[in-house]
Amino acid sequence: MSETKLTHVDESGKARMVDVGDKPETERVAIAKGEVAMRPETLRLIREGAIKKGDVLTVAQVAGIAGGKRTSELIPFCHPLFLTHLSVSFELDDTLPGVKITASAKTRGQTGVEMEALTAVSVAALTIYDMAKAAEKTMRIQNIRLVEKHGGMSGDVINE
Repeated sequence: MSETKLTHVDESGKARMVDVGDKPETERVAIAKGEVAMRPETLRLIREGAIKKGDVLTVAQVAGIAGGKRTSELIPFCHPLFLTHLSVSFELDDTLPGVKITASAKTRGQTGVEMEALTAVSVAALTIYDMAKAAEKTMRIQNIRLVEKHGGMSGDVINE
């Protein structure tokens, strides 16, 4: 059995940021998804634009993009990246019921954008919760996951 070398741990066992300086620049893409489950009445209020704080999905979209752009400030060992694209979109789902979130991040660089996509989904979900919590405090942020990753040495990953 081969031993897996942890990339964020140095020879003495201390945490470190990985040196990506010798890696080639490649096109990197990541797609992440997540959900905010809620009561049908709360979803109806969001759909109708009747949440008192304002347009929930527009604010959550802006927050998700801003959050994804600041990933390296939030996650200690993430490299600051020049993102060439970052988007956040929503689907109102009556069967959940709730809001499904998708984020897509893209760069040309030496390290991937998985964390940026995951952060964008997370911040968008937290913003939906914040905007709608006066209507419902039992909403659940759930199922945040990487669904696709393309580029880099580890190649393509498709989880869904």
